[in-house]
Amino acid sequence: MEKEERFKQAQTVAVVGIIGNLLLAIMKSIVGVMANSRALIADAVNSASDVAGSLVVYIGVRIAKQPPDEDHPYGHGKAESIAAIVVAVLLVIVGIEILTASFKAFFNPIEPPKLFAVFALIFAILVKEGLYRYTYRVGKQINSDAVMINAHDHRADVFSSFAALIGIGAALIGEKINMNWLVYADPLAGLFVSLFVLKTAWSLGAEAFHNTLDHVLHEEDITHLKELVANVPGVKKVNSFYAREHGYYVIVDLRISVDPLITVEEGHAIGKKVKAQLLKDSNIQDVFVHVNPYSQN
Repeated sequence: MEKEERFKQAQTVAVVGIIGNLLLAIMKSIVGVMANSRALIADAVNSASDVAGSLVVYIGVRIAKQPPDEDHPYGHGKAESIAAIVVAVLLVIVGIEILTASFKAFFNPIEPPKLFAVFALIFAILVKEGLYRYTYRVGKQINSDAVMINAHDHRADVFSSFAALIGIGAALIGEKINMNWLVYADPLAGLFVSLFVLKTAWSLGAEAFHNTLDHVLHEEDITHLKELVANVPGVKKVNSFYAREHGYYVIVDLRISVDPLITVEEGHAIGKKVKAQLLKDSNIQDVFVHVNPYSQN
C-alpha cells in the first residue's frame, strides 16, 4: 500500500471516530440526565474521552506521516505508538472517574432510571460495534498501533454499554417487582464499566509502550529475511540481524561478512544488493548494512 493512501485511511478512521464519539457522548449525556441513569452518564463520560482519544490518534498519524529529517533520521513512525499511549492514559483517567462516581452512589438514596435509557444504550451499542469493525479492519490493513488501540477502545465501549444496559434493566425490573435494592444495579453497572475501561487501558497501553522501546522482531519473524540476505551473491555470513519496529514500519540493522580479499568498492556493492533485496519488503523502510571481512574463527 502506498504511504499516502495509508495515512489517508488512518486519518479518515480518526475523523469518523471523532464525529461518532462526539454524537454518542452528547446523546448519552442528555438521555442519562433525563433518565436519571448513573450508568448511562458514566458511559457518556467514556464516550467523551473517546473524542479526545480519536483526536490524539489523528494528530499522531499526521506527525508519523512526516518524512525523516536531521533530528529524526529514522522517521516519525513512533508518533503513532506515542498517540496510543496517550489514549491509554486518557482511558485510565476516565476509568478512575467513573469508578469514583459509581462508588459514591451506593451511599446515597437514588431513583431508578427511566425506560428510554435502554433504547439509547441499544443504539449506542450498535453504533460502537460498527465503529469497531470498521476501525479494526483498517488498523490491521495499514498496521497502525494508534488505529488498533482506537479499534479496541470502540470494542471496550460495546461491552461497557452492555454492562450499563444490564444494570439499567435490573434497576427497572426491581422497580416493577418491588425489589427496591435492585435500583443499585445501575451504579453497580457503572463500576463494571470503569473496571473494564481500566483493564483495556492497561493491556493496550502496555503493548504500545513496548513498541516504543526499540522492540525487535523475534527470530521466527526474521528467519525468511536472514535467508534472503544469505542468498545474496558475495555474502559469506550473516553476523547479526536486528529488525526494529519503528511504529508502523521496520528499520533493519545487520552485519554481513564478505571475502576479505575483495576491494572496498566490491564489498560496498554487495551491501547495496543486500539493502535492495530487503527494501522489497513493504514493511521495511530503511536498512543499515555493516560489512565485515569474513573469518572462519
